[in-house]
Amino acid sequence: MTRAIFYTATTLNGFLADDQHSLDWLFQVPGGEGGGDDFQRFLAGIGVLVQGSSTYEWVLEHEELLAHPEKWQEFYGERPTWVFSSRDLPAVPGADIRFARGEVVDSWDQIRASAGERDVWIVGGGDLAGQFADAGLLDEIRVSIAPATLPSGAPLLPRRIGSERLELTDVRRAGAFAELTYRVMSPDRSVHVG
Repeated sequence: MTRAIFYTATTLNGFLADDQHSLDWLFQVPGGEGGGDDFQRFLAGIGVLVQGSSTYEWVLEHEELLAHPEKWQEFYGERPTWVFSSRDLPAVPGADIRFARGEVVDSWDQIRASAGERDVWIVGGGDLAGQFADAGLLDEIRVSIAPATLPSGAPLLPRRIGSERLELTDVRRAGAFAELTYRVMSPDRSVHVG
């Protein structure tokens, strides 16, 4: 069964990105560039990615993907990517990028179908993951906590999700990071989403 997983890294004080939506802070942490064996196993189970416009635009700029579209394939492969945005954004040449507007629930059936038998990775940002949680579509949160802080920025999950909806299922050390995995219960608090 297809699950929606928010897998991200955050600072110790709960920010995903700085005030300019940059992840440069993450790449300064040893191991922050990702790509280890655990991440590769996770990625092998992913059929589709979902991103918000700020995340997508940062990746476009940081990786210079419009000039070097082959980098997209190196990291994401042939997986479809859904980008939620209220603005028109450029697509990476040769990549299967599908733009969506409006409520996540309105696109969920198409997103799930494009994942096939694999899971959906909600890459970011936190507000988009929160929209999935609000709609009862978020199954799991995996957060790697980095040994870094920021004075301000984009919060991990800018909404209230009570402890009655989150069940800690795993804790592990990954180099300098502490990784926490939570199963997310539906908003009615009685039923597991996935």
